[in-house]
Amino acid sequence: MRLDDRDKLPSGLEEYLSMYGWHFSKKLCSWAVSHMKKDDGKKITPYTKEMVDMLLEKYGIELENKFGYDYVFAANMAKADYLGSSIPDEAHLAKFIKDYCDDPDGYPELPMSRFYADIVGKGIPVIWEDMI
Repeated sequence: MRLDDRDKLPSGLEEYLSMYGWHFSKKLCSWAVSHMKKDDGKKITPYTKEMVDMLLEKYGIELENKFGYDYVFAANMAKADYLGSSIPDEAHLAKFIKDYCDDPDGYPELPMSRFYADIVGKGIPVIWEDMI
């Protein structure tokens, strides 16, 4: 059952948005990443914020849209879904993070908005009060 069949936002989401906007908090990013799996069904070993910062620095990548944990979510999403396939190595992963977060056709809230659309479409509930 889709979660957008409701007339109002899920419980706790308004409070979350008042604190973080459409961006990932550390807790929400950790929760989202904890559900990520590779094609073989195995959970990924997640990148921490520090690891992503080091990766971006190593390849000389600077993000314009570096809000909260959005780029950390993007790095882990790419690791789960694309690394080793269409993203062959970490250098290209760093470029993907830049492309995803700073997409000129996108908007700064893209990572969180895409995540929200995915959980709504899949019917995955989030206890938003726990993400604050």
